[in-house]
Amino acid sequence: MSEYHIGDALKKFLNTSRLRNGIRAVQIEQVWEQLMGKTISKYTDKIEIINHTLFIHTAVGPLKNELMFQKPQIIERVNEAFGEKVIKEVVIK
Repeated sequence: MSEYHIGDALKKFLNTSRLRNGIRAVQIEQVWEQLMGKTISKYTDKIEIINHTLFIHTAVGPLKNELMFQKPQIIERVNEAFGEKVIKEVVIK
């Protein structure tokens, strides 16, 4: 039986587990303000990751419009923050 550090074992478990997307969703909520700024974060109601798609929920019409134009930048920022290709698409609701 080989030995792993606890961090390595957890990373290996998460990479093969179905919990990975749920954990990513929690992580993105934690860094959303850093990625997008205080104003966007303040008016974002909910953020979800489902099957490599980031769902951003907001009730503010002008913000929806602004986020529509920023989709490529959002994908790039999120993937850069995680160090891997987590998001392929962004949906604004």
